[in-house]
Parts: sequence; C-alpha cells; structure tokens
Amino acid sequence: MWTRQHKQTNTGRLIVPALAVMFLSYFGFHAYHGEFGIYSKYRLEARAIELQARLNTVRAQRLDVERRVHMLHDGSLEKDMLDEQARNALNMSHADELTIMRPSGRRIN
Repeated sequence: MWTRQHKQTNTGRLIVPALAVMFLSYFGFHAYHGEFGIYSKYRLEARAIELQARLNTVRAQRLDVERRVHMLHDGSLEKDMLDEQARNALNMSHADELTIMRPSGRRIN
C-alpha cells in the first residue's frame, strides 16, 4: 500500500486563527457600534440629559403661566395683571404711556 506524505503548509495553520479573528472583530465592532452597543448607550444618555433640560424649561414656563393664571382668579384678581392682559390682547395703550413689547415666549414652527 502506497502512502502519500503531505508537507504541512503555513496557510493551513493560519486558517483557524484568521477565522477566529474575523469572528471576534465582527462581534466586537457590533458590540461597540451596534443598536444596543456601548456607543449607543452614551448617545442615549446624552439625549436623556438634553431632554431633561428641555423638560425643566417647559416646567418652569408652565409654573410661570400657572402663577399668572392664578392672579386672574376670582378673589385674588389683581388690577395690574388684568390691565396688562387687556392691553396685550387689544394691543392698545394710552398716548402718555411708554410701551415695551417683549416676546411672548411662544415659538411658531
């Protein structure tokens, strides 16, 4: 019976490690950049901080509006507040008054 001797080549020894490196690099890349990866976590945390700041701004505006509305309720009606609201709604003032227009805080998109 004849047997054939095969000389081992270097390419045969590198196939398994090369496949392992490709496998690990693929999953490592997606562990960092994927939808649920490390980078996405930091991006979501930054977005949460941004939205929290925006929420705090909106809450402050809401408290200001509630305070102003409370001044218009019966029993605590302040004439200065009523006068300010009427002048703002009618866009009128007396001839001897100085009118300073300020933005209402509402944004038009």
